[in-house]
Amino acid sequence: MGLEDGLLDEGGFEFSDQNIRKSFIRKVYSILCAQLVVTIGIMSIFTFSSGVKEYALTNVWPFWLCFAVTLVVIIVLSCCPDVRRASPINIILLGIFTVCEGVLLGMACATYKTDTVLIAVGITAIIVLALTAFAFQTKIDFTMLTGVLFVALICLILFGFFAIIFQNRVLDIVYASLGALIFGIYIVVDTQLMMGGNHKYSLSPEEYIFAALNLYLDIINLFLYILMLVDSARS
Repeated sequence: MGLEDGLLDEGGFEFSDQNIRKSFIRKVYSILCAQLVVTIGIMSIFTFSSGVKEYALTNVWPFWLCFAVTLVVIIVLSCCPDVRRASPINIILLGIFTVCEGVLLGMACATYKTDTVLIAVGITAIIVLALTAFAFQTKIDFTMLTGVLFVALICLILFGFFAIIFQNRVLDIVYASLGALIFGIYIVVDTQLMMGGNHKYSLSPEEYIFAALNLYLDIINLFLYILMLVDSARS
């Protein structure tokens, strides 16, 4: 969600060595895949287990506990570069964040029908793969859009409050569509920030945890907006 602001380097000099760049990208996607596997596993428990789903719908304390933990961890990882780059504490914190995020998503999915969740997962997977392939192939530099996307995100949040006050199915569909669009572009931007090369901005190779966290949050937010969109469309 724009966590890369303030961590961008002009140009791609950090990636002049192709081996360093390829190693960095492999490391980021390895961590990201592990995060997604853990998240999907936890979500599956909440989606397919009727007992767990019922407990999630009648108890809110796990949600607030996990929310508080994720908030603390993301602040630490975002604001403390020494911690973010120190192994194994960075992996441990990212693992805690991923598990808590999986519980939060699982509790959110418990409020939707199973087929709606599965449709949203499938659509999200297709979009993420398509956008990642596009980001690697296109010659258009999207890294210059970070400021524009931040402004768009603020506007989306304000529009979300408006949609809550004036509850309407059409507003929900518009809100979810705009959210999916913004985080779809974020996926392209954060992928190119990781790639470096000829792009104006790039992340340092030492920021593999930060790069994986950015992409993970982009995918999770994209999924949530698609889930809302699918549910609103099927209502």
